[in-house]
Amino acid sequence: MSDEKKYAGLARLILQHIGGPSNVADHTHCMTRLRITPVNSQKTDIDSIKALEGVIGVVEEETLQIILGTGVVQHVSDEFGKLLKSAEHVDLKESAAKHKAEISKKNATPFKLFLRRIASIFIPLIPALVASGLITGITKAVIQAGWLAETSQTAIILTVIGSGLFTYLGILVGINTAKEFGGSPALGGLAGILIINPAVGEISLFGEALLPGRGGLIGILFAAAFIAFLEKRVRRLVPHSLDIIITPTVSLLITGIVTYVVFMPVGGLISDAITSGLLAILDLGGIIAGFVLGATFLPLVVTGLHQGLTPVHMELINSIGDDPLLPILAMGGAGQVGAAFAIYFKTKKAKLKRAIAGGLPSGLLGIGEPLIFGVTLPLGRPFLTACLGAGVGGAFQAYFKIATVSIGVSGLPLSFLVHTHQVLLYILGLFISYAAGFVLTYSFGFKDDMAVEFD
Repeated sequence: MSDEKKYAGLARLILQHIGGPSNVADHTHCMTRLRITPVNSQKTDIDSIKALEGVIGVVEEETLQIILGTGVVQHVSDEFGKLLKSAEHVDLKESAAKHKAEISKKNATPFKLFLRRIASIFIPLIPALVASGLITGITKAVIQAGWLAETSQTAIILTVIGSGLFTYLGILVGINTAKEFGGSPALGGLAGILIINPAVGEISLFGEALLPGRGGLIGILFAAAFIAFLEKRVRRLVPHSLDIIITPTVSLLITGIVTYVVFMPVGGLISDAITSGLLAILDLGGIIAGFVLGATFLPLVVTGLHQGLTPVHMELINSIGDDPLLPILAMGGAGQVGAAFAIYFKTKKAKLKRAIAGGLPSGLLGIGEPLIFGVTLPLGRPFLTACLGAGVGGAFQAYFKIATVSIGVSGLPLSFLVHTHQVLLYILGLFISYAAGFVLTYSFGFKDDMAVEFD
């Protein structure tokens, strides 16, 4: 069977077990997960989805997250979208709104809902962030190594290609935020421009000149969510014939004033608090803080809420020029890789060895879901020893204050984003985490009789 037919078949089976096209309110995907929002969660057959060949695992949250792995999820998502387009079914958005109250209480806590919304805004930006981050990091490394002159046209071209996203990221965040809150994407983009526009520096309020970019992504999230909220309210009061003129104009005008008076200063204060708070934790907590942060990151990945930390990473880079948090959290995947190697060498079960061999390449490249849902989490104890191994690596990264100049995937690729003079230290910490996860899992984290489902 060709890969295309295999992906189409898997998409068809997922759609069948999700309850059919009429039970799909929305779908998207990240680097490893097909994320589906069912209209009625009671109509989904989770056990059947988990049993499908090619499905690594399933996370039941507000969106149903089906773990498929890198290189697979894009194809399956494309085929899934084709099936939805070809199906004749009711207006899904109306159905989704009607049944949204059916979501279980355990998935509707304010904190979880907040993180999921943040994740929904930033997940579509991940490919662009990874590409721009790697190009920026590699270019800086090559220049600092002396292999390329900083003033050469080649270096300038590469720098422009890599840095463009980070210059205008606020516009994309504004667009996605407005979409998430039911507003017009273009108005969300304008909300981002309100804050990053260099001309903001010419505005003086209450005796002080405004600083372009003040409030950062936090301020942009506020402004874009507000303009979406305002747009919907204004539209209710405006005649249909005048909607295209009055609604966007009034929404932008009011949002602009509120942004400069409220959102920029408040966003700036929140941004400063996040940055100073995290730096204080790392400075005062040292290796203990590094251990705790590294050890507790994998459980966040399991829930799919880890993408909610993206604006935190971006704010650190915007505020202090680098990100000391990302290398610590990146050790989560490294501890898991070490645990997987330990299981591979200790087990005699061929099926388990195949599962590990399939997930290790992604794990080494910073994509941990195949190993989490395919190996360590089903086994139980190895997941805990992987977390402990991650904590050891996190303590190392915190002690040496390793930091990245951009954000991207963890694992070995993150070495391109670390400060050039810290690359070897980062890689050493990575291997320490591999080793800690391996030793802890091999010593007391795994016995072959745990792997009953791999018989």
